[in-house]
Amino acid sequence: MNPGLDALIAEFRRTGTLSGLPREHFIHGAYQPGSGSAALETFDPGSGQAFAQFAAGGAAEVDQAVDAARRALRGAWGDAAPAERGRTLAAIAQQVREHADRLALVESLDSGKRLCEAQADVRGVVRAFEYYAGAADKMQGDSFPLDKAYVGFSIEEPVGVAAQIIPWNYPLGTAARGIAPALAAGCTVVAKPAEQTPLSALMLAELASAAGLPDGVLNVVTGEGAAAGAALVSHPGIQHITFTGSVATGQQVMRAAASHVTRVLLELGGKSPLVVLADADVEQALHGVLGAIYENAGQICSAGSRLIVERSLHGQFIERLLDRVGQLGLGHGLTNPDVGPVNSLAHLNRIHAHVASAAARGNPVLAGGSVAHPACAPGGWFYRPTVIEASCAQDAVVQQEIFGPVLVVQQADDLEQAIALANGTDYALAAGIYTRDIGRAYRFARQVDAGQVYINEYFAGGIEVPFGGNRRSGFGREKGLEGIRSYCKLKSIVARV
Repeated sequence: MNPGLDALIAEFRRTGTLSGLPREHFIHGAYQPGSGSAALETFDPGSGQAFAQFAAGGAAEVDQAVDAARRALRGAWGDAAPAERGRTLAAIAQQVREHADRLALVESLDSGKRLCEAQADVRGVVRAFEYYAGAADKMQGDSFPLDKAYVGFSIEEPVGVAAQIIPWNYPLGTAARGIAPALAAGCTVVAKPAEQTPLSALMLAELASAAGLPDGVLNVVTGEGAAAGAALVSHPGIQHITFTGSVATGQQVMRAAASHVTRVLLELGGKSPLVVLADADVEQALHGVLGAIYENAGQICSAGSRLIVERSLHGQFIERLLDRVGQLGLGHGLTNPDVGPVNSLAHLNRIHAHVASAAARGNPVLAGGSVAHPACAPGGWFYRPTVIEASCAQDAVVQQEIFGPVLVVQQADDLEQAIALANGTDYALAAGIYTRDIGRAYRFARQVDAGQVYINEYFAGGIEVPFGGNRRSGFGREKGLEGIRSYCKLKSIVARV
């Protein structure tokens, strides 16, 4: 029987760690120590203290994992009927559900996010495997209207071995949204979690094995990006790469993939606009703005990090917003504060450098703007919830992704200017609008370049809704049925009869 959440939290507070945490790579259905003894530490951002060690892998471990994945593709998983794959994914969902408390706690400790957010992430993982369990036997081809002497049709085939490069901000959720559709399509997977957050991907692979996933279908290699990640994306045995992360690293992934003409799906950064028009439900909009930027301490690619307010509403809206921002409390993720820590000391310093530079250029800092040291979480990596009024649309604080609890405010005279400002960066991941006028909301949705647009609720939707970006925010789509198509290759067949 699994220990309950309270017992797990008590164990962590008593010992500074948890028993049974994975330390090795997961390859061919079992934990493997790798070719060397090198290890890395993973830290609890709420305390700044290391709480676990894990293997530092590289090219040798990637070779082993890719070989295992290729053998599984030619064997039991490649031969499995789509319905059988669906049943296995449903069993994985059940395993995750049964171990939800432990997964959520580890995810909170590893990433720093609030426990309630980690619990929501685990529920999302269950839903992802349930959704793609149902989709596994629904991917069907088409027929072509040819001359009567011919029969033409198409079939969807798995692309092959898929690499997953998993980010540190949503390690378990992002892993599931790539792994689940890849498995549903019939692919095998080699995943490389971020070195800051390696544990939940390993735990997921172990649970998948317990659910009956054949050996070698899902493999996880841990280590630093320069060693394990680079070896994985440049490996000739990989047929597809899904990468979530920064633009600069995404460009490196594309260059590496080009040498073997490997398919790539990129979900990169964002500087997503959230527009509030004068006719909006102000209370609803205030709630939405706060969640859009301060959830997960702002460490979300699609965060609503640019608030564009219609000028006639600006003064009163910002006054009420600042009042609420000032009431947000900081604390360790396990205490479910209003805002948790950021993921690492290096990232904390990057956030503050962005804000300090913006202030030095004349952008007024209306709230926050500094590193915090809450008494309840000494040693943790915290940044005060921040609001900055942009001095101009071309300033770096508007144009560059900060990836932290920093909201940048712009003003617009009307909807047309709001749309122009929304389109005013090189990113095009998400956008949102609050208005009572559904016609104006639809105009905004049609004219703003973004992979997804939210109307009157930011982050609306779920696994059913395709997700991805345009321009510097990347290309390709995850989630929904588009997500499983990303792991398929279309074959056309024509027969003379």
